[in-house]
Amino acid sequence: MKSLLLGDISPKAKHVIDLFDKKEVNTLFSDTVSLFKDNDINFVNLECAITESVNEIKKFGPCLKTCRNTADVLKIIGVTVCGLSNNHIFDFGIEGAKDTIKALDEAGLDYTGFGNNYEDSRKNYIVTKDGEKVCLIAVCEHEYSYAIEDRMGSRPFDEFETMDDIREAKKTCDRVIVLYHGGKEHCQYPSPRLVKACRSMIKNGADVVLCQHTHCIGCYENFEDGHILYGQGNFHFIYPEYASNILWNECLAVKYDTKTNEIEFTPIVANDNGIELAKGEKKEQIMRDFETRCKTISDGTWIDGWREFCDSVKDMYERAAKGACDVEFDKIGDSVFAHYLDCEAHTDVWKELFKTANHTNEK
Repeated sequence: MKSLLLGDISPKAKHVIDLFDKKEVNTLFSDTVSLFKDNDINFVNLECAITESVNEIKKFGPCLKTCRNTADVLKIIGVTVCGLSNNHIFDFGIEGAKDTIKALDEAGLDYTGFGNNYEDSRKNYIVTKDGEKVCLIAVCEHEYSYAIEDRMGSRPFDEFETMDDIREAKKTCDRVIVLYHGGKEHCQYPSPRLVKACRSMIKNGADVVLCQHTHCIGCYENFEDGHILYGQGNFHFIYPEYASNILWNECLAVKYDTKTNEIEFTPIVANDNGIELAKGEKKEQIMRDFETRCKTISDGTWIDGWREFCDSVKDMYERAAKGACDVEFDKIGDSVFAHYLDCEAHTDVWKELFKTANHTNEK
């Protein structure tokens, strides 16, 4: 089967939401629509609620939503399945989640990575054609939207049960594709834990592991004949505050042939109103930089990039530690600290910055 796997889509800007509402497909997607043709699977990560609700959940960071016609636009361009396993799908609570699912159903779009509770969220998405069977497993790190035992939400990554799910899927499916919504935002290099987790998913039967959520293009490696992309970048996420942020406005579309196990990367760039295929020197520069980072995975120097990034955000984590249990910050400081402990990507940074004595004792 031919598959197109894309990252985060979230019509954040007001003028972009208006374009979705008017179904201005050409303005929004221009020549990227060509990527969707002749594929059996066209996947995007829907990183917002489709709702008119104004009841935002409590969280740090923006609550994201878009208009009802967004679902129709995704259908028009050729999307077949939306991933709902991310940290924004539950931004407007149960009402927003139900509105989203209703909109997708009405548009004739499938979805995966979401359920009525934790166990229900663990349903795989299976595509069968001409005797071939492909499984999509969409999971996210623990950040706001994830399902728990007694509440709906996204399918969370679990270092034990996700591996079980992959092994079970591989028993009956020819290919297993994991869409992993995690990794540290704005960091082009994976953490040591993320490298271990992705490689373990390959060892347990995954053929492709795509890490989304970082909002920038990261690194790629072929590990034991499995494909790992540590950071795909945004697909369609026009954010005025990041208009000048080059990393935010570049991404890779991933084409994967399940028959041949071949993978292909196509760079996309954002403009004021939408996205377009990267061309000329811009395209060549994106791919050169990408290839340079990919080499760091094989020679081990990616860890330097990871550590440099952690050092650059140290102040933020020091403030979180100081704010915890500080009565002057009321409950806010406690909540930030708890959030950093809950989310794997934040904990990765935490462990890198604040080493235990065991890591500094004599060797």
